[in-house]
Amino acid sequence: MRILGINAYHADASACLVVDGQLVAAAEEERFRRVKHWAGLPSEAVRYCLQKAEVKAEAIEHIAINRNPGANLIKKFLYAFSKRPGLAAIRDRLRNSFMVGDVRQKLEAGLGLSSGTIKAQVHQVEHHRAHLASSFLVSPFESAALASVDGFGDFVSTMVGRGEGATVTVFDRVTFPHSLGLFYLAMTQYLGFLDYGDEYKVMGLAAYGKPEYPDAMRQIVRPVPNGRFELELRYFLHHAEGVSMTWDIGAPVLGRVFSDDLVTLLGPPRKRNEPITTRHENLASSVQAVYEDVFFNILNGLYDRTRQKALCLAGGCAQNSVANGQIALRTPFERVYVPPAVGDAGGAIGAAYVVWNEKLGNPRSFVMDRADWGPSFDESEISEELGVRGEELKAEHCVVEEIPDEGNLCRRTAWEIADGKVMGWFQGRMEWGPRALGSRSIVADPRRPEMKDILNSRIKKRESFRPFAPSILEEAVGEYFEQCAPSPFMTMTYHVRSEKRKMIPAVIHVDGTSRLQTVSRQTQPLYWRLIKEFQGLTGVPVVLNTSFNENEPIVCTPADALDCFLRTRMDVLVLGKHLIVRSKG
Repeated sequence: MRILGINAYHADASACLVVDGQLVAAAEEERFRRVKHWAGLPSEAVRYCLQKAEVKAEAIEHIAINRNPGANLIKKFLYAFSKRPGLAAIRDRLRNSFMVGDVRQKLEAGLGLSSGTIKAQVHQVEHHRAHLASSFLVSPFESAALASVDGFGDFVSTMVGRGEGATVTVFDRVTFPHSLGLFYLAMTQYLGFLDYGDEYKVMGLAAYGKPEYPDAMRQIVRPVPNGRFELELRYFLHHAEGVSMTWDIGAPVLGRVFSDDLVTLLGPPRKRNEPITTRHENLASSVQAVYEDVFFNILNGLYDRTRQKALCLAGGCAQNSVANGQIALRTPFERVYVPPAVGDAGGAIGAAYVVWNEKLGNPRSFVMDRADWGPSFDESEISEELGVRGEELKAEHCVVEEIPDEGNLCRRTAWEIADGKVMGWFQGRMEWGPRALGSRSIVADPRRPEMKDILNSRIKKRESFRPFAPSILEEAVGEYFEQCAPSPFMTMTYHVRSEKRKMIPAVIHVDGTSRLQTVSRQTQPLYWRLIKEFQGLTGVPVVLNTSFNENEPIVCTPADALDCFLRTRMDVLVLGKHLIVRSKG
């Protein structure tokens, strides 16, 4: 049984392929198109998934899409009748709904196939149900409490329930116009971060401030009993005027979502590229603090209903690793599973498994314990690309060396890192989700406090307040962090033990925390071996890890990696078994 899962006509368009219950491939369209958060039809991601599985499009039996325009219709009609939204807003939403309904024909056109080639049955899965499934149905838990917290999808912003066996049961929904994700988006825009997906910048900035505006924030959003919450709608525009948005193709663009009343409450908003002041830091800290109050109200209310010790979390808000890292401290939940792609991209996998497990009635047989589901490239492909780029490499004074033995490769690479080099690490299959996890990473020495500034000035060219992450051997987590629960997908932020902070200053945020990735020998043997070799040289089982990119999607191909290496001031690139060193000459 072959099931194609897709997230289409929304941010982070993506595709996956499930064959007889096993995930075979998954990728986001942005990696192929080279446009961050690419929205539209994920035709290139679909093409990759089919090629990886050696399956033709006509052999696909089911297509699952994580949208169902027919869901929650009564609530939609009642709200539309009471508010009478503008014709433009209605037209945009209808057009997007029609595109979702026409997905089979759109895929044929996108793949260059004749009409009628794809005969698969199409399943429209409610957005947040797909989010819940993307976490629980691939988790290691037989039963768990489930929560999806997001902006909006199919008129819903939050959904909670319980997973048992191969079934997801929904308890409750928070519907439009109330949304915790929209609260965070509004404040992200207010603080001058205007690109789609910039909420993580507010989370990073929050660590520099103090929550001095809690009363103002609680006027904007407030928890209510039974694990719910409400927005004070006069501070927003989405419910009354609608918000302009483009989801069709390219990078998504959102119009302003906060009203002039918010400006009256908080003062003038920060303009893009305006200097960040203490006031902005304190506002960000207050946003994060009140977000956490509401988030934990949701989770504690869910625990009261389920009495489960395990929690599966998804939705865009599940990317808030600072809050995630406190779940065990501020709720009764003891075990938490957060998949590598919790946002809309992950809905492709959730939709596919709703079809496999719930609609087709199959038992669960797959656990997602790794994130490398994207394309890989063999040594012949890498050698060919190096040959094509030979003159460019020569012009940059690069020396190329092939090191066939993995042990020697890791030792040599660890030595270069310990020597203070900034290194691109390109190995195996590309990661699924927004984080580089040791397949498409830039790796550096965490012991050097100056490494933050080096990376920001030479490679990343981004805001100075944004932290870098540590990759740590799984068995050493308790030695360095106050919590020791694994975080293989970099979805948790923990406090670093005080006695270890001076050893890894480049990966510690100003508040003493780190968004860590735990590296398992079983699931990531080569990356684990690299860190182990670094430990052998330095005594430290940690490397600095950041995504292999420069204000673009994470690199996908050897050509992408060489492009990024050559246009930045990276010192070393490990491309498969090839070590490329830019000499000082």
